[in-house]
Amino acid sequence: MSFSLEHSNDVTIVTVQGQLVVTNRQEFKQMVLDAMEQGARTVIVDFVDASYIDSSGLGALVSLSRRLRDAGGDLRLVGLSDELRTLFELTRLDALFPLFATRADAVAAR
Repeated sequence: MSFSLEHSNDVTIVTVQGQLVVTNRQEFKQMVLDAMEQGARTVIVDFVDASYIDSSGLGALVSLSRRLRDAGGDLRLVGLSDELRTLFELTRLDALFPLFATRADAVAAR
């Protein structure tokens, strides 16, 4: 389980590898908050290599989404497996987060 951060034009992309769970959610959250302090307003979280998100990971995503919206930005999710997409649908978080199949789709949605 690890995270990587990259910048492309005015978009920040965070890649989640493995799981987003209670033991690493704070590291993930701080990485995004640090990017926001550097001016990031559009953040894409790429879950193509992720296998699991627990309730604390979902909570971190909700918290970051609010902060980004308050700052005039947004949080977009890409690459969700069928299982993760179902999780977002069951928790109705698909209404909060824009879900995209690819990074290119998320970047193009302006």
